[in-house]
Amino acid sequence: MEITAYQPCIDAEFESLIERIYPPRVCIDNETYQDCTLVKICNPKVDSANKQGILLEMVQVLTDLDLVISKSYISSDGGWFMEVFHVTDQLGSKLTDESLILYIQQALCENRRRGVSKELQTCLHREVRPPYASTDHTAMEITGTDRPGLLSEISAVLSKLECHVTAAVVWTHNNRVASIIYMEDGFQGGPITDPKRIAHVQEQLENVVEAHHGVGERRSVRLTAPAPGQKTHTGRRLHQLMYASMDHEPCQGCNGGGLAHRNNCTQIHVSIESCKEKGYSVVNVRSRDRPKLLFDTLCALTDMQYVVFHAAVSSKGTMADQEYFIRQQDGCTLDTESERHKLTQCLIAAIERRASHGVKLDICTHNRMGLLSNVTRSFRENGLSISRAEIGTDGDRAVGSFLVTDASGYEANPQAIEEVKKEIGGSVVVVNKSPGRTASVGSISRTSSGSIDEDKPRFSLGSLFWSQLERLSSNFSSIRS
Repeated sequence: MEITAYQPCIDAEFESLIERIYPPRVCIDNETYQDCTLVKICNPKVDSANKQGILLEMVQVLTDLDLVISKSYISSDGGWFMEVFHVTDQLGSKLTDESLILYIQQALCENRRRGVSKELQTCLHREVRPPYASTDHTAMEITGTDRPGLLSEISAVLSKLECHVTAAVVWTHNNRVASIIYMEDGFQGGPITDPKRIAHVQEQLENVVEAHHGVGERRSVRLTAPAPGQKTHTGRRLHQLMYASMDHEPCQGCNGGGLAHRNNCTQIHVSIESCKEKGYSVVNVRSRDRPKLLFDTLCALTDMQYVVFHAAVSSKGTMADQEYFIRQQDGCTLDTESERHKLTQCLIAAIERRASHGVKLDICTHNRMGLLSNVTRSFRENGLSISRAEIGTDGDRAVGSFLVTDASGYEANPQAIEEVKKEIGGSVVVVNKSPGRTASVGSISRTSSGSIDEDKPRFSLGSLFWSQLERLSSNFSSIRS
């Protein structure tokens, strides 16, 4: 006889009623500390069935506002879920803008229901992620084996088929690639709605992606028409696509023994222990600090169906420490070595995916049909390979960032970079970042003295297009293992 865990069925209207009776409370505290703002969140009456993902939702609100999280404490006992975040803006200052504070309070309270009012977003004087579904573009997801020139080949096919790319984001990791591309009809604008044309575009792209695949390797191409009322977060979706493509399988952290080695090593350390008296598995992660580190780690835990009951996150210098007390969604701990090994691999993969690798080029140029094809062809013809890309459009401007290496994955030739800058035109800024620099956007990072790293940029062209890119994200369901 098969015995399955009891999973309560909670009516959506009843759940909404409970939230209205016991709404989350958000306190913005600028008095306790001189160097940061405390964001305190208390969610009463949260049952275990709904606890999974709440922490990620809250962190997502803060990171989408490009806030720096230097410390965080999370605790949930009984029906309560409490979170405390130490945050600053990108310049290391407290949050004093009243419209921003009001937005955070409303977003954290309303995030799980109807979202923030348009009036408040307008008052904030900027686009704010997460986005809502767009009915103006067709979305395309691609996963497969990475190779030099792949993005160039994909964008060339789209240009030939009169598909105008309005935004795109590409991640590569462990020889795998995941991308989300938003496009419109190059003939008449708007989303591509003709089923025959969608099928033809998908078929042509599948030919490109499958050209160099080995037997049994995972790959997929999917075009999706917008679905009003549904939304997703681009970063969340890319993590799901990478996880589904098994990019975590080759991952290995540092196995060096001893506390002294762990404290001095800059590689990723993951340890998973059992807290039997409390019924938790305790996960400790130590790694280099970088933008969106906390968000990326929580994406891995959420995608693997783990619930965070308690957590403590902090950073010192260029390193960050994260500790999580977790259980599986059915209440069980990680009892087998295979479970612990897979979680270790997935946490390492989530941290590595967004890590900087290569020379970063920030681009701002005139928006035109076939622009992505022209830019990526210039990279390919000059022997450069794209390890990560983010590009979007804002009216008649196209803005984006590319991380590039040579075709073998080593440092890019400066002469090739200069040639690309000439061919692309517009504004191209080379941003060389060392691996150990302190993070600047939405990360859990500050210098050991408490000040923000002076070498980090105060402004990035990449921030300009993210509001446009994220505004287009829509209509993707989660992938479960």
